[in-house]
Amino acid sequence: MSNDPSRPPPEHFLSLLHDQQRGRLKVYLGFAPGVGKTYGMLQEGQRLKRQGVDVMIGVVETHGRADTAAQLGELERVPPRKIEYRGVVLEEMDLDAVLKRRPTVALVDELAHTNAPGCKHAKRYQDVEELLRNGISVITTMNVQHLESLYDTVERFTGVKVKERVPDYILGQAHQVMNVDLPAEDLQERMRAGKIYPADRAGRALENFFTEPNLNQLREIALEQVAHVIDRQRQDRDNVQTNTSERLMVCVSSRSPNALRLMRKGARLADRLGAPWYAVYVQTPGESTEKVDAETQRRLADSLALAHQLDGVPLTFKGTDLPSAVTSFVQEYGITHIVLGRSQRPWYRQWFGPSLLDRLLRVVPGVDVVVVDTNG
Repeated sequence: MSNDPSRPPPEHFLSLLHDQQRGRLKVYLGFAPGVGKTYGMLQEGQRLKRQGVDVMIGVVETHGRADTAAQLGELERVPPRKIEYRGVVLEEMDLDAVLKRRPTVALVDELAHTNAPGCKHAKRYQDVEELLRNGISVITTMNVQHLESLYDTVERFTGVKVKERVPDYILGQAHQVMNVDLPAEDLQERMRAGKIYPADRAGRALENFFTEPNLNQLREIALEQVAHVIDRQRQDRDNVQTNTSERLMVCVSSRSPNALRLMRKGARLADRLGAPWYAVYVQTPGESTEKVDAETQRRLADSLALAHQLDGVPLTFKGTDLPSAVTSFVQEYGITHIVLGRSQRPWYRQWFGPSLLDRLLRVVPGVDVVVVDTNG
């Protein structure tokens, strides 16, 4: 686990627990399974308990790792809720029991976990949100590849489609993010020693997801993400004003082959700029509801729903044609950056007139236009 002198000490989280109506969130963020997130969370739970804080385990996954299980100690643990699903009994966090017990701090492992059917919420991060709303502080764990806006980036270099994802705004709500770091070589050695997965799974993992290039890339992303969160917290703490003059617009088309990738790219750019952003579907007369098929409408709805999860503002904006509608939106909302996908039209179409990008550059001078390759 890395030690950064610019980061507040663990005791700082304890000071945040007092006199708060809403619970505080602390995240142990890692770049891969086995780096020690759960271990670190349980260690902090033990420290808080020794300091007289009412701590309990909402849910923890030791995955059979002896060193992690040893950290459970005498920490109180709410009994899991047992749910039968397709003939298998699954164990989930008993959210109602934690709310009724109302500890000062709940330890909730694996933030990205998908709950079994029959639970109050579909995702564990939604359970955590409810705990926070009820004044219960939460210490949790997650790996950086589960962050929604990184889905395409992670798939591109690992080849893995991460199914369980956490909206970026959840991490943005955290009062502390602790980077749990470990050199890639050390993590691979732990894997070979059977400390992460059983021997029959370890070999396959080392050949696929746990390759050294993958781990180094994920580690770099995690370090960058934590540095960004800490910088934003510093700005908030010091009342440093972000560049509120920046406004970002992501143009969504019904014909876009991958609007979701476009959303994630736009969201990360807006986050780096410290700017609000809008996911705008420009509806021209040719794209009225009766002229667009149901499948296309569903894709658009999914895209706009993702924008909301990524802390964007989804909007439908009507106009006679795309360039004039974008111009009107830019002027009305003070947009400084436009993000759109690369044109899919064949090269020979340039003979028939300027491209959409050329037309946009002409009608919105002074606005930065970012073209995203949505194919890869």
